Amino acid sequence: VVAIVSPSPAEAGSITLAAPSAVLLDGASQQMLYARAPHAKRAPASTTKLLTVMVALDHLSLDRIVRIPDGMQYVQPSKIGLHAGETFYVRDLVKAALIRSANDAAEALAILTAGSRLEFAHLMNRKAKSIGAYNSNFINPSGLPASGHYSTAYDLARIMMAASRYPFIV
Repeated sequence: VVAIVSPSPAEAGSITLAAPSAVLLDGASQQMLYARAPHAKRAPASTTKLLTVMVALDHLSLDRIVRIPDGMQYVQPSKIGLHAGETFYVRDLVKAALIRSANDAAEALAILTAGSRLEFAHLMNRKAKSIGAYNSNFINPSGLPASGHYSTAYDLARIMMAASRYPFIV
């Protein structure tokens, strides 16, 4: 669980969560107001797509028209049904990845950005480190479970804060 807010100290002290890991950061000072196992490595699941979109937007214009690469029809489980050769605006793939949690849109953005999943994972990890998410490692753009694919509540909070600087995301 990640939250970025500016509550009063009394409000921060009354938070009750069932999550095994959680972080509450002050949005202005980035001070940790609440933490439960903030540096425990866990599967980030679909929150991975936020970093995927940030990396894609660092390299691709929202108004760029792109052709869907081969193999997207095999991506599972959450998808919008992309097929090789179809054309889309990058903005529509971003919306699909973030709003519909479409794994095929995330995978397409990765390949269109870096040429391969592996190269895109390198870009994701570089981006994560550049924003202070030092205890994460990303293997894929969708967040599907994979050996070595992990993040922490604190790192996800850092990623969320960085995402708030992307006008199209907020």
